[in-house]
Amino acid sequence: MFSAFACKGDKRDFYYAKAFVMSVPIEITVYDPDKEKGKNIADLLLKEVKRVSDDFSYTEPYSYTSHVNKNAYNKWVKMEEEMYVLLKISRKYYDLTDGAFDVTFAPLWPIWKDAAAAKKLPSKDEIEKAIAKIGHDNIEMDERTRMIRFKKPVEINLGGILRGYSFVRIIDILKKNVSVSSPVQVEIGTNKLCWGEKDWTYTVNSPLDEKKVLGTLKFRQGVVISSSGRSHFVKIEDKLYSHILSIKTGYPIENFSTLVVYVPDMDMDFISSAALATMGREKAFDYISKYKGVCAIWVDGAGNVSTLINEDSSCSWEKPKKYLFF
Repeated sequence: MFSAFACKGDKRDFYYAKAFVMSVPIEITVYDPDKEKGKNIADLLLKEVKRVSDDFSYTEPYSYTSHVNKNAYNKWVKMEEEMYVLLKISRKYYDLTDGAFDVTFAPLWPIWKDAAAAKKLPSKDEIEKAIAKIGHDNIEMDERTRMIRFKKPVEINLGGILRGYSFVRIIDILKKNVSVSSPVQVEIGTNKLCWGEKDWTYTVNSPLDEKKVLGTLKFRQGVVISSSGRSHFVKIEDKLYSHILSIKTGYPIENFSTLVVYVPDMDMDFISSAALATMGREKAFDYISKYKGVCAIWVDGAGNVSTLINEDSSCSWEKPKKYLFF
């Protein structure tokens, strides 16, 4: 189900649609005076995001992910090509983060969900037992046949990369669809895709006060991926914990609030800001800086801001103006 309407804005008509997919809102705005055309574009993109969500959902019983999880322990199972690609990139993130990002994290999630509800930290024993059931190294894949097998009874959950991957798919659709000549904005949770030349912005708020603006990214077109927001924090025993877990330790990553990364054109190397966040600021910035045209904003747990803007980036970071009143 989704809602939609057309109205005046930005000196021209635009079509807007909203739905709820992957546990977050998805909002699509097509800046075109042709209402029917805007609706067709929005419907096409929403359909693709829904397809990605359904095909690779951890909870959907008939998804490709569920099929593998149910059948791949000690037995080779044929994979759909798209799932093979997603598992390849998840392996890259696993190696890049030294195991801090791991799609076999499922045993840890209910432990921290219960801890958040009870406002009590899980025991060290619970964490250690969960980690013992995790490990991307327990996944075997045959590239030639696209077969997969688990050496231990692990489970795959691709949730950490599906929102970013949806942008990869959306951009592919927009590039191939010659009828799309108007600017298009797609927001999936805190992630934002801006298609077409326009003055686009992305606002970063303080983790300590959502009403306080830390700054604004400005760019002409591109993608912003983000893992952010105090609303994702949980308070346990009088301490705030991030929603992002380091699978190496079994605990939420320390001193982290927000990582926002701008890329001029989405590719598979940037489909998970959560994976980059587990690397820590210095390593994440070092990795990000190698890519043309990027910029990044890191906000620590206390609200302190660090920025990275490559010299060739068309993106700018502007802090709020301060006014003096007499």
